[in-house]
Amino acid sequence: MNKQKPVLLITGGAGFIGSNFIRYMHKTYPNYHLLNVDKLTYAGNTTNLQELESSPSYSLIEGDIADEQLVQKIFNEYDIHGVIHFAAESHVDRSIEDSKQFVQTNVLGTLVLLQAAKQDWERKGVLHERRFHQISTDEVYGSLGETGKFSEETPYDPRNPYSASKAGANLMVQSFGHTYNMNVVISSSSNNYGPRQHTEKLIPTIISKALSLESIPIYGDGKNVRDWLYVDDHCRALDLIFHQSAPFSTYNIGGGNEVQNLEIAKGICSILDDIRPDILEESSLASFRELITHTKDRLGHDRRYAVDDSKLRNELDWEPKEALSTGVRKTIQWYVDQWESVATP
Repeated sequence: MNKQKPVLLITGGAGFIGSNFIRYMHKTYPNYHLLNVDKLTYAGNTTNLQELESSPSYSLIEGDIADEQLVQKIFNEYDIHGVIHFAAESHVDRSIEDSKQFVQTNVLGTLVLLQAAKQDWERKGVLHERRFHQISTDEVYGSLGETGKFSEETPYDPRNPYSASKAGANLMVQSFGHTYNMNVVISSSSNNYGPRQHTEKLIPTIISKALSLESIPIYGDGKNVRDWLYVDDHCRALDLIFHQSAPFSTYNIGGGNEVQNLEIAKGICSILDDIRPDILEESSLASFRELITHTKDRLGHDRRYAVDDSKLRNELDWEPKEALSTGVRKTIQWYVDQWESVATP
């Protein structure tokens, strides 16, 4: 490790958004040393960052952010210039089955990080200069009707244990800003998609089930609406917020792509019809759409999410670059390539 480079502590960097962000930062800011702390649960995958393992600007520590001794040791051994906090239990279905781990990681883990950062930066006299950036989700706001969007002023109204734990973590971050004048910012994004996402999430599930000629499960009537944001556009937004926003700021990050879950599934199947007709030829199907199956709706299933990200666009001059049509096609191709590499001996 180059001791002269400022160190950014990135938690949960082996996960989907975190690994894409580390790759983005490694390319964009070679002057940083990126220190990734990840518990490497089911959602973390070291192969996401395999090509950076030999880089002197990147290092990985396997560990739990709720482990106070570990986190304290990290702040003692490294001069942490900023924290970008992705690490979280994030799968809603799992939170419905067992919510305890979500509170442990998302709330307690965030508190442990905040305390360690506050103590270290206070001792060094840099509490107001160094930044703690909390990565959140639009799910903390609850559910929308057919119209309207969540703004940064929308009161929290979480509807499942996952979103409740993220709301709790956000409030803890805000409390450290108000109580200790700590330099904190929070960003909440809409649904991310792109390469390296865990296969339990909607878009990877649709792709993997289709390629395997298995039933594609869609909750309820499939008319739940999500706003889709390509992960690279999210990374650019996080870069701007971390480096340019004022202390205590909150920002929503949206893709401007509101689509019903059923329509996402149909669209993905149509693209797969074009790029993998050979799989269809080996089956009795005319289209992958025939695999779509409606299942019992999920408990606490929010009907619609959509965020107003005009604050981010106006203040930091950000806008998404990737259209949903091209982003989904890129994502499908990445998973097809991965599927082929596994399927081919």
